[in-house]
Amino acid sequence: MKPAKRAAAAAAAAAGQSRAGGGLPGEVRLIGGLWKRSKLPVAARPGLRPTPDRVRETLFNWLGQDLGGWRVLDAFAGSGALGLEAASRGAAEVVLLELDPQLVASLQATRTRLGATGVHVERADALSWMAAAPAASFELVLLDPPFDTGLAGPAAAMAARLVAPGGYLYLEAGRALGEVPAGLQAHRELKAGAVHAQLWRRV
Repeated sequence: MKPAKRAAAAAAAAAGQSRAGGGLPGEVRLIGGLWKRSKLPVAARPGLRPTPDRVRETLFNWLGQDLGGWRVLDAFAGSGALGLEAASRGAAEVVLLELDPQLVASLQATRTRLGATGVHVERADALSWMAAAPAASFELVLLDPPFDTGLAGPAAAMAARLVAPGGYLYLEAGRALGEVPAGLQAHRELKAGAVHAQLWRRV
């Protein structure tokens, strides 16, 4: 089996195990970089569903392990697992957007605990924030909206203009987005249990 197929199979298995375990985990761990094995709390909040470890591992295998100097936006931060994983791997600036005040407080506490000076936590509506943000301002935009909100398509369309040349847009959703966001090209894709992960690039 080819490495890419092995990674996708492992991700699918991990996602299946997570669902079979019943309910959310109380915490997840960062899997690489400076804060490898650091724990992130996962609150029992509506729509919160942390990205499974194996899916995160596959994503950062696609992107490369060193994100030194990258500017990263995690637009639906939740537990912060995606954005903090990028920061752990050297991203220079990471913006975590979250609307739920309890999750914002948790993200701020985690930022302080890790000493993550390049991480900025903002309480904001992701779509409104992205609409006002400067174009081409991030090397990586991460989107993982709650699956039952219907936000995947609108968020991807809005986020596409924020991606700098050579940068990436990642979407995690309950189903694959049929259209490639304007100005981007399909780069990688996997299905892992209920998770559809798509990565596009501005070339």
